[in-house]
Amino acid sequence: MSRPVVAIVGPTASGKTGLSVALAQELDGEVVNADSVQLYRGMDIGSAKATPAERGGVPHHLLDVLEVTDEANVSQFQQWARAAIDDIRDRGRLPILVGGSSLYVRAVLDPLDFPGTDPQVRERWAARLDEIGPEALHAELARRDPPAAAAILPTNGRRIVRALEVGELTGQPFMATMPPAVSIYPHVAMIGLDVPRDVLDARIDARVDQMWADGLVEEVRSLPGLAGSPTASRALGYQQVLAFLAGEISEDEARAETKAGTRRFARRQDRMMRKDPRIHWLPFDAPDLLARAVSLVGSP
Repeated sequence: MSRPVVAIVGPTASGKTGLSVALAQELDGEVVNADSVQLYRGMDIGSAKATPAERGGVPHHLLDVLEVTDEANVSQFQQWARAAIDDIRDRGRLPILVGGSSLYVRAVLDPLDFPGTDPQVRERWAARLDEIGPEALHAELARRDPPAAAAILPTNGRRIVRALEVGELTGQPFMATMPPAVSIYPHVAMIGLDVPRDVLDARIDARVDQMWADGLVEEVRSLPGLAGSPTASRALGYQQVLAFLAGEISEDEARAETKAGTRRFARRQDRMMRKDPRIHWLPFDAPDLLARAVSLVGSP
């Protein structure tokens, strides 16, 4: 019997990295990144990318594969991630997909086909975005497709435009293109990390403070082309620091907005993941967390 595909999910700052490395060390596994920001080379501090030391000798796939000027594309990511998983399984090792985005995780595990695009339709919605701004366009999306709006941050103009484009092209709500929660792989073990909201908020605030202490502002300064990037510039933390460097807000405001935005994002992550009945939720701080995760995956 072939080994399963494991997915470790949960909101940001829930401890996914630590569990994935420990599980990989225990079960001869390799990690496949499913965080869109960690795809970018140089975007390390703001994405909480595991350092080489934190990876504990475990091979990690799909880190640092894009330049900040490149556009992140979930369809391309789907191909990369599935190829990485196939390679890991062919070598008899355990693939462990790790990420907080329900869309990116499901794009890999489930039979999700992405609708095509129409440049004219997209350009029209993009022009509307430039005209009224992301929050007003998000309100338009909320009127047309409430489930899609609930899953997309009001600041994520690119995804808002894409959802409106898909709705116009298909005549269906954006989220209606999502398939049932049935994997393309014969055996999938999905493990979610459950963190009480007040604890998660405190962890997020502490993480953002640590990012600033570790040099997030300097990291943003060191990334030429980031400000004009279609996707990387929208990432939480980076967007706020860019606004600070542009003189639009103060540094204290940038840090506070990063914390608030990340807390809102974490709630959306958790809400979307709770809809997937395949996920086995474990307390993030359980003393026997690794043992319980190993039990869910099964022995090699």
